[in-house]
Amino acid sequence: MKHLGMDFDLGAESGEDAGASVEALQAQLSAVRDRLKESGVAIDSPQWCELALQEGRLLVNLGEGAQAWRSAQRCFEQFCAVGVWAQAAEAARLMFQSGEADALVALGHAVWLAVTFPVDPELSLALLQDIVDETPDDSDGAAVAAATAAYVVDLRTQGSKRESLSFFANQLLGTVARRHSGVEKQEDFEQWIQRLELDDPAQFLPRLRNVVDVLVQDDWWIDRDLIQASLPIQ
Repeated sequence: MKHLGMDFDLGAESGEDAGASVEALQAQLSAVRDRLKESGVAIDSPQWCELALQEGRLLVNLGEGAQAWRSAQRCFEQFCAVGVWAQAAEAARLMFQSGEADALVALGHAVWLAVTFPVDPELSLALLQDIVDETPDDSDGAAVAAATAAYVVDLRTQGSKRESLSFFANQLLGTVARRHSGVEKQEDFEQWIQRLELDDPAQFLPRLRNVVDVLVQDDWWIDRDLIQASLPIQ
């Protein structure tokens, strides 16, 4: 899976293998940057979008946090300017993965975009897992994020993809239940769901907005009201 697993493995068994992996990533980065410089690649084309995001992914995997942030931030700003929201969400996630000072602010933006727009459900699921990973074990915010993940998968997927992502989302929800309240049995899990109102989107989606607001802390880089006003369904 593209978003739920790393694209590259730096966990080589030996120092020699690790060095070779880094060299391979650096070679890929150089090739991507050469392609981005080509005059034939239009800055608003799908080809440019993917190349620019690939640059950010490679920098994240190389541990080049500051460079990854700058690369992904440039992508985010350009994607938002033309309303390419799925790519903007992915760029914001790369900013989060860079580990720089405003990483959690970037995560908040990515989650808001991924839930507001019908982006790749795998990306939405990965971002909501990021929230789970960043919150304390006893946080209701983690439970809300996990419930939203299951809801998004149910709403946006079908067929074999729905089966695989639903399994992942349900595993995530079960993990959160165990760490949040020590839930192990199915009966206790169902009671936990009801107690936290995680079976009602009308209850947990507004709470997710509160979680996002905590991450962003009023440092919004986009005009949410303007974006929401442009949506066909309010």
